[in-house]
Amino acid sequence: MGRTVALVLAGGRGTRAGGGIPKQYRRIAGVPIMRLTLEAFASHPRIDAVRAVIHPDDRQCFAELCGDLTLAEPVFGGETRQESSLNGLKNIESLAPDNVLIQDAARPFTDAGTIGRVIDALGGAPAAIAAVPVIDTIKRGDSRDRVAATVDRAGLWRAQTPQGFRYGPIVDAYRAAGGGNHTDDAAVAEAAGLEVALVMGHEDNIKITTEQDFARAEQIMRERAGGGGTPDIRVGTGFDVHRFEPGDHVTLCGVRVPHTAKLKGHSDADVGLHALTDAIFGAIGGGDIGDHFPPTDAKWRGADSAIFLAAAVAGIRERGGEICNLDVTLICERPKIGPHRAAMRARIAAICGIDPARVNVKATTTEELGFTGRREGIAAQAVATVRV
Repeated sequence: MGRTVALVLAGGRGTRAGGGIPKQYRRIAGVPIMRLTLEAFASHPRIDAVRAVIHPDDRQCFAELCGDLTLAEPVFGGETRQESSLNGLKNIESLAPDNVLIQDAARPFTDAGTIGRVIDALGGAPAAIAAVPVIDTIKRGDSRDRVAATVDRAGLWRAQTPQGFRYGPIVDAYRAAGGGNHTDDAAVAEAAGLEVALVMGHEDNIKITTEQDFARAEQIMRERAGGGGTPDIRVGTGFDVHRFEPGDHVTLCGVRVPHTAKLKGHSDADVGLHALTDAIFGAIGGGDIGDHFPPTDAKWRGADSAIFLAAAVAGIRERGGEICNLDVTLICERPKIGPHRAAMRARIAAICGIDPARVNVKATTTEELGFTGRREGIAAQAVATVRV
């Protein structure tokens, strides 16, 4: 069958899925979607090389998710899927491929059997795609969202990826396609008159597009991990206190806030991140912040508390889990928290690699009672809900 190269397309913005970042970089069960997709092809014994096609703005995100994966430098995509595919096809010419498989980065559950069937089909046709037969009754609607007709579903298939091609013919097809905007690569092959074989895909080989797809993806990940349909939800709490000392600002939830004093502590004394860190460690049975970062250790003097929170989050991911929600309450008379709340949520979300919608920051006072009421310091309490 010759040499087979996989192109993983990740140049889109993925706005329909929400989450504040392109969907291919969002996480399911603690793992970026595109990482799962790349692993599926990089680990397949019949794939000789994997090349990603990404948006130029996503270079850092791509580098972070690759981690220990050994991949060549990514290719930059174009304005459309068709342009991105052509850019990738041109780039891999130096690899002298006989076949190319083109894969959506947002299909993280493509199994080895599907990949193998597509490659096998290229022995008898210049193109082949994974697909599943349509089993639902299909209705055609009119402009008023009323049923206009029932469509005969015989012979109808739902196209998936990978879509495989003999390299030379698909490059020629793309060059002949000009400025068209086909919705998948097989359509380009069809327009050029290439025969496209259908091979059986898999119902789990979903393309993650909407928030509902993320919920289904989480379910698939749990089932593959042997957890069945019942997630293990855990809750941890954290509490921390720091007193004031002379200074001109405090660091709260990763944000520098101007104030007439600073918080005293061995690290940066970020009472909010300390409480969150303890809450996460509590949820996974990981002890407390002092066990991992003892205040007697000089190397943590003045340390950014983001290091502590990131370590707690890593503990969740090592267990194959994810953060469901983080909620922290800052207790003080001054400074005022409200003007900085959005920045605090964003910073916590960035440290944890989660959607800011999963983070809440609140503030309250003790009505001038106790040490916080006397403005001697700040306290924080936090709750972390995680799924493992």
